[in-house]
Amino acid sequence: MENCVTFTAHETAIIDDGATIGSGSRVWHFVHVCAGAHIGEGVSLGQNVFVGNNVRIGDRCKIQNNVSVYDNVYLEQDVFCGPSMVFTNVYNPRSSVNRKSEYRDTYVNKGATLGANCTVVCGVTIGEFAFIGAGALVNRDIKPFELVVGVPGKQIGWMSEFGERLNLPIHGNGVETCEHTGQVYVLEAGVLRQQVEE
Repeated sequence: MENCVTFTAHETAIIDDGATIGSGSRVWHFVHVCAGAHIGEGVSLGQNVFVGNNVRIGDRCKIQNNVSVYDNVYLEQDVFCGPSMVFTNVYNPRSSVNRKSEYRDTYVNKGATLGANCTVVCGVTIGEFAFIGAGALVNRDIKPFELVVGVPGKQIGWMSEFGERLNLPIHGNGVETCEHTGQVYVLEAGVLRQQVEE
């Protein structure tokens, strides 16, 4: 393994030679990090986490207990993966059919939250600062700041970067200010963006 003196790993963790783990990261009990994994700085890998070979985990991500980050899953910085949430990488698995050449890429953009026990079906992109509720099923692309709950996942609102629900309609237009940060959010034609000060 590379950078072995810059992060903390519990003695029960297995980190294969070739894995890259950034400074300040913490690897807890019974974690397995495969050789091809690239993990950023300040990342927390909770108890019993598995990280595959073709995986990228950005800076300051928090992967809670019992999460498997399989091949072809890519997390940008500051992503939160709640306890026991699930990623997949094959859309139509069969035990008797080898589909390793059919892995579908899953992208989770910066700041997104994936709630406890939610399931992310492979091949989707989750937008920045999206919020997936506990137990939800994600089987489609998720827009930035979208708040999604249920099975299958359905949008019920919008979330701020701070992680609070915004008082905006799902569709249409509107403007809302986050009471915690003062950040202004503009909704136009069902797309939410942060207003940039000039």
